[in-house]
Amino acid sequence: MKRLIRRAVVTSMLVAPAMLAAGAALAQAPAKMTIATGVDPSFAPFYVAKEAGIFSRNGLDVQVNTGPSGSAMVAFLIGNQINAAYGAEQAGVSAHAVDDNVVVVADGTELKRWMSIVGSAEVPDLPALKGKKIGVARGTGSETFWLAVIKAKGLDPADYRIVNVEAPEMVAALERGNIDAFAVWEPWPTRATGAIKGAKILLANEGIINVRNFVYMNRGWATKNPDASRRFVASLVEAADRIKADPAGSVAMVAKFLKQPPALVGELMPKVDYTMNLSGGTLANIAVAIDHLKGAGKLTKPVQPAEMVMPELMREVRPAAVALGK
Repeated sequence: MKRLIRRAVVTSMLVAPAMLAAGAALAQAPAKMTIATGVDPSFAPFYVAKEAGIFSRNGLDVQVNTGPSGSAMVAFLIGNQINAAYGAEQAGVSAHAVDDNVVVVADGTELKRWMSIVGSAEVPDLPALKGKKIGVARGTGSETFWLAVIKAKGLDPADYRIVNVEAPEMVAALERGNIDAFAVWEPWPTRATGAIKGAKILLANEGIINVRNFVYMNRGWATKNPDASRRFVASLVEAADRIKADPAGSVAMVAKFLKQPPALVGELMPKVDYTMNLSGGTLANIAVAIDHLKGAGKLTKPVQPAEMVMPELMREVRPAAVALGK
């Protein structure tokens, strides 16, 4: 009887800590986050982290909001209306100039073959665009790309009539004849050339500029919630790794989240690199966006590239991915 009692005591001593730990884990509610971006496969790490359950496995309850573009959603970081966003350089610089809590925590996507100028049947080539109406989504990667084309090709901006059009409206605007061309990211160039007779790609971004999409956070929120912020960045790193390791499965998840045809998503995703790092290229692209905004008289106050980057979270999650001096 004494032996049985001793055995029961020892067993209870071994089991109790495990039960307490499990109870503590169950009692701790997932950290809630609201994040936002556009409806675009270049933002796939947000979608994959949600669809694959990566956020939830990392103890996060994440609501993913979508809007007309990733850049349009970056502005909601001002005043911490949302906790994180995924968008292009100009949007981040503009938001940071208003609220310096808007910072880059990861260089999420390099858009190597993603941006195009698409012309109607009446516009045979780039020189024929002079005097024409060109759709550009102001304050987004669309404008960054167009300004880079102006600079690279030595064009005079006064020769073109710029019409501010949100990316999802560009295909319809081109078909109606409201614009003669547009400069924007995928999937809109592919959709336009597939749906509008005579529409063609006049110029792609290769050799002009490698536009990037950054993951932004509100620094004030991240500082007050360091553990949740670290787990958020770790989730995105895991999602980017998964996209590279399982492209077919990732295409299926992105197509499901976006409610887009898997064939289209499968055609588009290989055109970008899901980087999830911080490098000298990160700072260089921010500097280009600052110059563009300055030149257009749209920068409300001076911004330095290094001030816009918060590298601490990525350094904790994957130190080798941070090389801002290279």
